[in-house]
Formats: sequence, structure tokens, C-alpha cells
Amino acid sequence: MTTRREFLALSAGAMAAYAAGLKALESAAKPLDILFLGGTGFLGPHQINHALARGHRVTMFNRGSNTGMYGDRVEELVGNRDDRVDAGLSALRNGRSWDVVVDNSGYVPRHVRDSVELLKGRCGRYLYVSTVAVYDRADGGFFPEDGPMMTLDDPAIEEVTGATYGPLKAECDRYVQEALGDAATVVRPCYVVGPGDRSDRFTYWVDRVMRGGEVLAPGGPELNAHLVDARDLCPWIVTLAENDTPGVFNAAGPSTAFSRAGLMWALAAQGDRPVEFFWPSWEMLEESGFNTPMMRVREAQVRYDNAKSMKAGLHYRSVSDSARGTLEWWLGQPDERRANARRWPSPELERQLVERVKSARVG
Repeated sequence: MTTRREFLALSAGAMAAYAAGLKALESAAKPLDILFLGGTGFLGPHQINHALARGHRVTMFNRGSNTGMYGDRVEELVGNRDDRVDAGLSALRNGRSWDVVVDNSGYVPRHVRDSVELLKGRCGRYLYVSTVAVYDRADGGFFPEDGPMMTLDDPAIEEVTGATYGPLKAECDRYVQEALGDAATVVRPCYVVGPGDRSDRFTYWVDRVMRGGEVLAPGGPELNAHLVDARDLCPWIVTLAENDTPGVFNAAGPSTAFSRAGLMWALAAQGDRPVEFFWPSWEMLEESGFNTPMMRVREAQVRYDNAKSMKAGLHYRSVSDSARGTLEWWLGQPDERRANARRWPSPELERQLVERVKSARVG
């Protein structure tokens, strides 16, 4: 979750340019009452600021740990997605209705079912932010929106882990569609990048490649890379709400597929320092435990059909634009924050593996 301090830094830094663009936005033809479930994480600020700039009336429901982030421009309702915890969904049991509900924070099927059942009939559209991780990608392949989805072996599982994240979101995804029919919109993003991304995954590669030198690449240079910038995804989600657009959409960039190797060289082209990439074997990465953010070891080759999202107005900006925006935001973070990046691999281990790749080349 984004803290108030980080949110203000985002607004004052890289978000400032985005906010300047928001000022030039025309008001929506029909202002909407929009309820955001969530709103203080990564996607929420991009969505809510855009919605406000378009003249929509915004209500935000979350746990209230970062109240006042939007001043008096947003109505805040405090509760919990888990109806068994604290006040639960009580703040939403008031008979009010909204034109659109944007569900950013639904990870557990029970939580999503409770929210849908409570708000069904009290909103014109329910827009659920899912993920491409719902697809059964074990053997790779090309995935349109009707591609095979994962299943949850044990319906009682509610703990979100790396192994359960996809199946849990798949169950949520299915339920929203089944319960709401044409009143449902489901957006399935891939890795979301850009200013404000607290996962630090894409940020690692941007920062590391910009520093130049001998860089340990992620492995699997031929595999496709997938990303979508929050500054494209989030305004588009608001656009889907404005247009009352039903259906399921893969929000998985880029517009034209490129490989991990292509991504690395695209990042290198943004800097002014010489870079040499060293591509380790899967065995080398697994033995060492070296973390390659956003690039899993031994992934199958996959591609997601994003034609439907582009037809509905989603624009995928260039990698260079995402890299510049991410780096500007990152360099504007407090020193303490940058010194404690999330799960970045150690420089010492990187150096060791680079030397091993060099030795393997000679051998």
C-alpha cells in the first residue's frame, strides 16, 4: 500500500507531469458516481486522479490506513474486504448506489463474492481488475480472453502466495462474470509498471541497466516480455467505465511482442553508459537463488491476445517512455526508500554469476 508520504512524493515528482496533463483533460460528457474498492495502492492514485480530472464523483472504500490522501475531493468509507474482520463491509450497507464499482483489491473469492452480492443491483457496472495470471500457462501458448483458466484445488484456501495468486484470482474472475453477466467488465493486466510501482520489479532493471557495466540478464533471452504502464492502464479503466463497456480484456502490452533480450537492449538505449549483458543458464540461476525480478526462471513461452483492449482504446506506450517515467520517480524517492528496494538481488552475487558466465563462454 502506498503511504501518504510516498503518495505525496509521487504527486510532486513524476506524477507532476502526469497531473499537468490531467489539467488539460476535458470533463466527461456525463459525470459518474464511482466507488473504488481500494485506492491507495499503485493503481488507485492513477485511476482516481484521472477520474477526478474528468469530473467524476469518487468514493473510496478501504481500511483507512492512509486517510486524507486526496483531501476533500474523495469521500472515504472505512472497512475491510473481509466481512469477518472489524467493521467488514458495514460502510457499504447503506442502500446507496453508484454508477460504477471499480474493484482493485479483490484477491480472495469469498471477499469478492460478498462485495458482489452486496452491491449487485446497486451499481450499473462492476469492473473487476483481474490478471493474466489466471490463465493455465504451464505449457505456454497464445491466450485470448477465452483461454483456459486455472482452478483452485481447495476452495477453502484463502492465503495469497506465489502459488495460489493465479488460481484465487481466476475464481474471483469467474464469479464476477457469472454473477453479473453484461454488467461485468473484467480487465486482465500483465506486469503493471511505471511511477509509483512499489513492487520494485521493473524498477530494478531500469535502475541496474542505467548504471551500466556488466549486467547479469534475467535468463531466457528469447522469451516474450510483458508489461503495461499504469499511466495507460488506469485512465483506460476509467474510460471503460465512462463508456459502460462490458466484456473481458487482456491488458497485456506491448502492442507488438518483443523478447526479454529486446527489453534489455531497449533499456540500455536510454542510458549513456556502456552495458554488456551476460545471460545465465536456468541451472545457474536455480543453483544460486539469484532473483530476476519480473522474469521467472524456466517460464514457458506465452503471448496474450491484446487486440480487443487496443480496439477498446488502450494505448501501450513505448518501453523507453515507461523507463524514463519509472527512473524519474525512483530517483525522486527518499534515500532510505531506495536503499531498501524490495527483493533486489545482491551486487556481490551478480558479480559472481557474471564471472561464471564468462568462464562458461571460455570453456
